[in-house]
Amino acid sequence: MPPCQPPRLYLTFDDGPHPSITPWVQEQLAAYQAQATFFCIGANVDRYPNIIHSLKAAGHGLGHHTQHHVKGWGCASPQYREEVLQGARRSPSPLFRPPYGKMTHRQAQTVQELGYQIVMWDVLTRDYQPHSSPESCWAHTRPLLRNGSIVVLHDSEKAWPRLKKLLPWLLEWAAPTYEFSALPVSPTSP
Repeated sequence: MPPCQPPRLYLTFDDGPHPSITPWVQEQLAAYQAQATFFCIGANVDRYPNIIHSLKAAGHGLGHHTQHHVKGWGCASPQYREEVLQGARRSPSPLFRPPYGKMTHRQAQTVQELGYQIVMWDVLTRDYQPHSSPESCWAHTRPLLRNGSIVVLHDSEKAWPRLKKLLPWLLEWAAPTYEFSALPVSPTSP
């Protein structure tokens, strides 16, 4: 019989890399021996390639998040396909998360036909909402956390006022019970 696996959380960070926020996130994660997955915008990878190397060296997972953070709804499918391919070239990974979690059915089919694994979430922390406080984000997030949860945070300036408190609270609260892992990659992915 295989040994019991400890409960696990999958922390994911969208919209980076950012020159100061992403390294800060890495420091917070390292303090808890936590691994995470970073869904990177291709244009940001172009600006800060050394941060991507640092994430890889630390054992974090990478995914891509289009080249320019385009919302699928309102974007022509051929243009969306090109955004996905450009982003994937900057952040080579079989994992893809659509910005805003929005894309058409046809766009989803195209992404899958290209061989990418679409990754959504079950816990959205709301750290990107300017009207939210860190306390309200934590009050929303904490009751939703369970074994296997995929949690979305953002390593971006927009989220920073909430993230700088929310991430330490989440790590401290969950560390005694959960392991933090990068997302697994499907064996059928490229």
